[in-house]
Amino acid sequence: METGRTTPGVVAGRLPPDAYETNFADLHPRYDPHEAHVAADRCYFCYDAPCITACPTAIDIPLFIRQIATGLPEAAARTIFDSNILGGMCARVCPTETLCEEACVREAAEGKPVEIGRLQRYATDTLIGAGVHPYTRAAPTGRRIAVIGAGPGGLSCAHGLARRGHDVTVFEARPRPGGLNEYGIASYKTPDGFAQKEVAWLMQIGGITIEYGAEIGRDRSFDDIRAAHDAVFIGNGLRGVNALGLDGEDMAGVEDAVDFIARLRQAGDRAALPVGRDVVVIGGGMTAVDAAIQARLLGAQNVTMVYRRGAERLNASVYEQNLAQINGVRLITGAVPVRLHGDRAVERVEFAYTSDEGGRLVTMNDGFWLPADQVLKAIGQVMQPLTADPEAALDLDGTKLRTAGTGAVPSHPGVFAGGDCTASGEALTVTAVAQGRDAAAAIHDYLTDAQPAQKEPA
Repeated sequence: METGRTTPGVVAGRLPPDAYETNFADLHPRYDPHEAHVAADRCYFCYDAPCITACPTAIDIPLFIRQIATGLPEAAARTIFDSNILGGMCARVCPTETLCEEACVREAAEGKPVEIGRLQRYATDTLIGAGVHPYTRAAPTGRRIAVIGAGPGGLSCAHGLARRGHDVTVFEARPRPGGLNEYGIASYKTPDGFAQKEVAWLMQIGGITIEYGAEIGRDRSFDDIRAAHDAVFIGNGLRGVNALGLDGEDMAGVEDAVDFIARLRQAGDRAALPVGRDVVVIGGGMTAVDAAIQARLLGAQNVTMVYRRGAERLNASVYEQNLAQINGVRLITGAVPVRLHGDRAVERVEFAYTSDEGGRLVTMNDGFWLPADQVLKAIGQVMQPLTADPEAALDLDGTKLRTAGTGAVPSHPGVFAGGDCTASGEALTVTAVAQGRDAAAAIHDYLTDAQPAQKEPA
């Protein structure tokens, strides 16, 4: 939504003042000790547990749950952090219903899994809340590594490198660390500034410096960064947003869903946030769901989420779809926007129905329109190039970075990557953490095992 443009239907203060605190309360409040013990007692502590296999960071889930059951939540937290240094945030935002909890044998037998995510939060909150950081740095190596992006992948990599004694500088374009954990997750999943608390806890390892307002390719040269460091990790996510490609896309009231969510996450007073009466969200993933639900929680009267393919192709999990509908979001599948109507501000969106013909999406001749004074686009993001020089550009696999299994960028020795900016990224915090962790180990091996001649940039 363009700054300075007025949109009559988008206003602040749609709800009574006390409604905002209720609406944006913690989605899954933390267990108390008794609740945690009861939940932990449901675990079978399986040998060769399928929940471990289903976890992208391979946390030893039966072990940490047994530690909770025996009254050792701090030890449980250490078990979690050994595999996932951002286990506190992952406990809040991971789609556990399609990962560890879906694989739980209790789910298969009873349709009600052990609540692994909430148990993980109980353990990690206990240790973080106590201010205890259970790791120390190895002896300094004198090696300097640059990390591009202070999101989940970058922070995970930075911590892993710092533990091994390397000095890490993180270059972050925004004024706060955390990436999507800070700017792109629904507020009701991470209330009370948890993203910043977790980063502050992680930084206790020492050896990590964060430079803010440093967007590589705009404020700093990628080639200069690479030349000044022994290795580089790229974890800057996807900052560009796909366009609808429709006339009128620049009208007031039309904006990217990620910007809407970021503005909400950074707001000091949610009552001051404007929202439309009739909100249309275009997309079918987690960003679309988060934007749609929060528009409703801000007081929008009608919120409709429209996805171009069938319901079976929605990227958002069934749990998230149900959460949206519980909160009054209408979901329409099999339709694409074809025109935005309005003068200076959007007034309605025209859609055409679609048909999936052998995997090819075909736009039909019939359709419908929806009234809209606010349109939120959630149709995917793209990686922004790090360099303007095509010859120095990193190899892409489609629109994302091509990497080897260790996160190494084959075309650029000493450069590694992980998270959403890579072709192997899965738009999940936990996957980015795993890739950052593994890249830290690969970078350490590269710096300590490779011969000096191999370390020189190509």
